[in-house]
Amino acid sequence: MLHAYNPPSRYLPYLSWTEIAALPDKANTVIVLPTGATEQHGPHLPCSVDTTISAGVVGHALARLPDHVPAYAMAPITYGKSEEHLHFPGTMTLTGETLLATMNEIGESVYRAGFRKLLIVNGHGGQPQVMEISARELRLRHGDFIVVPSFTWRVPHTAGQYLSDKEKKLAMHAGHAETALMLALAPETVHMDKAVSNYPAEFPSKLLSPDGRPACAWSARDFGPSGIIGDPLPATREQGLHILDSLANSWAQAITELHELTWAPRAEPTWGRAQHQGHIQDGLA
Repeated sequence: MLHAYNPPSRYLPYLSWTEIAALPDKANTVIVLPTGATEQHGPHLPCSVDTTISAGVVGHALARLPDHVPAYAMAPITYGKSEEHLHFPGTMTLTGETLLATMNEIGESVYRAGFRKLLIVNGHGGQPQVMEISARELRLRHGDFIVVPSFTWRVPHTAGQYLSDKEKKLAMHAGHAETALMLALAPETVHMDKAVSNYPAEFPSKLLSPDGRPACAWSARDFGPSGIIGDPLPATREQGLHILDSLANSWAQAITELHELTWAPRAEPTWGRAQHQGHIQDGLA
């Protein structure tokens, strides 16, 4: 079903427009937008990893919320800015400009429906800057709109207890943590018999990169033909279930805190409103 990991009662697209219009306290209702990507994740994982993880974690978090906390998930954004993986079949990428416009227009739709709190839970490491730019633009347009751009892994979780020091230092893509979480969320899509370990060489300049990670722009093929940047081999489903549990608990708490908070409300700037209306009128002309 379309609601996937989300409780049906907390899936916004399952409500009618009249039900949405009648929701109480929409200003403090949290709308959660999972964002991901469709891009290669090595030969052992599906191209849906980033979307599956963000949507799966959000769904499990919403299932743990107490009834008195109003929060709804939107359908996830399944395509992202994935140019660093475009040399591998299966990668579907948007430009940064297209993704930014998409985020802004979805945000405007959320605001127009009467909601004032939007949480973006992004699962793809190649696009947090776009999420942050969109959140800032929406805030400048609407002074009573709280938009929080975040990352699936930003909240406290237990993945670190399973990872080697080398994995913590150099892994970036399709490694131990992502593989374990996919074994928990969608085990039928994981093929551990095809998993391989592949780490990048440490970046040669300690001044530019004290931790050894690449300090320059890179594409996935810079690190070898597999598309993996890390070591997925030690991953197990049991680890993934434990990691998922910790992430879901943390995000449930974060959603509750966002529902309860009040933060710097201010009047909407007339120049921002006029500018946005001009864009809309241009598009309708």
